[in-house]
Formats: sequence, structure tokens, C-alpha cells
Amino acid sequence: MRALLCKAYGPPEGLVVEDVPSPVPGSTDVVVSVKAAGINFPDILIIQGKYHFKPQPPFSPGADIAGIIKEVGAQVSGFKAGDPILANLSYGGFREEVVVPASRLVVLPRELDFKAAAAVCLPYTTSYHALKDLGQLKPGETLLVLGASGGVGIAAIELGKLMGARVIACASSAEKLAVCKRCGADELIDYEATDFRESIKALTGERGVDVVYDPVGGKFSEPAVRSMARKGRFLVVGFAAGTIPKIALNLILLKGCAVIGVRRGEFLIHEPEAYHANMRQLIEWLAAKKLQPWVSATYPLERAADAFNAVMSRKVIGKVVLEM
Repeated sequence: MRALLCKAYGPPEGLVVEDVPSPVPGSTDVVVSVKAAGINFPDILIIQGKYHFKPQPPFSPGADIAGIIKEVGAQVSGFKAGDPILANLSYGGFREEVVVPASRLVVLPRELDFKAAAAVCLPYTTSYHALKDLGQLKPGETLLVLGASGGVGIAAIELGKLMGARVIACASSAEKLAVCKRCGADELIDYEATDFRESIKALTGERGVDVVYDPVGGKFSEPAVRSMARKGRFLVVGFAAGTIPKIALNLILLKGCAVIGVRRGEFLIHEPEAYHANMRQLIEWLAAKKLQPWVSATYPLERAADAFNAVMSRKVIGKVVLEM
């Protein structure tokens, strides 16, 4: 079977596709025949050795996979060969077959498209955990989404609307904002072409926003904090801009707001039952077409470097998916 391998930390051009032996499941594992796999920003960091954990090369990147169970371990119950599944790994998913612990599997309705399913896992579980469990977003509140045209940003828009919020989407071009509008955003801010804080003031009547969803970091985090309403919640999701912002604590004091870190992986490890309950809800919404992940491009495994570079260019809208 074919596998995408990172043999040394570095840029996507160093990735290679090679034939490797088919895997054998452990007693509590399954082997999945991967049909589609979503590319996420952490995958880019992992191949460069810049993520908070560093697999030893050679390894396959890739966390979000959708496919069909090929074989189950001796102690696995509740799953069988032929089941369509969705799974999230730490890494290792960009290959035709992969061993997955049964505890990380979710059975998919058979009518669901594998590409759409592969686009759901990390973006939507992260956003739902952030908005529901940590941000405690309530109907009628205002949600500001930074980097709104990316995978997690679009997930936050869709989920914010499902949860009854008014959603303000922020992105860096008219093209990106047009997609945000199609995904349900109520208001749009081009934060490269307008005065960011003045735009928020105009849209909120100077009240400010209740929840900020920030997967970007960089220069817009601090003005977003300044634009929060009293008792607002600022969700720190990631730093796609490449710069970790420094926020003066006096702003938090003056606003009476909370700054909350979002680590979806820790949620899965420490609260697996709550994580899987969230996942089941997301799959239910996906099957009912209440969620419609925006897959802007698909690539074959052999063109994984092109797919990675497309994501790194920050020109991608929504998700990029590899098909095996």
C-alpha cells in the first residue's frame, strides 16, 4: 500500500509517496482503508518539526481520515469490517491503510460523502468544543470569527448560527468574505481594507462582541480584545498568522472578560465521553445537511506537496482534502 512519508523535517517538497507493508491491527485496534483525509494547519507544523510534539521520521502526517474498516482486532466490539468510519489521529493518516484505536472511531451514516466527512473532524470538533463547552455561546449573543474563511473559521460560522448567535465574519478579501456569507455569516469585515475596531463598533452599536473565536493570532487579537463586551469570552484557538500576540492584562481587567485556551486534543484525552457526544451531534447535523463543510480542492496522494503549499499560502478557502 502507498503512504505519504516525511523522512526529514522540512518543507512539503520533501514529502515522498512510497509503498510500505499493510498494517496489522492490535487487539483493540482496527485497520481502516482510507478514502479521504483532510489537511489541517497542525499537519504543516508537524512536517516542519514545529508542532508541540515531534514524531520521529519517517512518519506519515495526517490526522483526519474517513474510510472503511478493513479488519478489526480480537477485542474490538461495536465495529465490523465494512463499516464506514470517521477517525481523528495525532498523525499517520495520509496513507491508504492505517491502524486506528477503536476508541477513536465514529461510525458514519452510509449516505455521507467521505470527502465531506474528512473535512469535519478537527475543524468542527474544535469549533464546537470551543463555542459550546468553553465559550458557552448563547442564543442572541454576538460571535466574532477571525480567519473566518479557513476550515475552523467556516466551522465556527456554521455552528455559531446553529447555536442561535449573530455571527460577524472577518477575513482578508472580498472573495473569502463572499464564501463566509454563503456559509451563514450575518455581517462581514474585511480587516485588511477597513478600520477593524471601528467596523466592530458600527456593527455592535459600540456594545462590543460577546465571544471572539481566534484561530489566527497576530495583529488582530489585541484589537479584538479591546472590542469585547463586558463578560465576553476570548477563545484562543491557534496562531495561523505565525505570531503569538501579547495581550496586556489590564485590558482583561477593564473588560471583565475571560481568555480561554482551546485544545481539542486534551479534551479528547481527558473527557472522551463528552468528546464523542459532541462528535455524534456533529455527525447528526452533517447527515441532516445542517452542516456543509466547504471543500475547496481535492488532491491525489501523489500531489500532497501541492496541497500542503496551497494551505500554507493562506489562499485556501475552507478545506483541502487528499483522496487515496
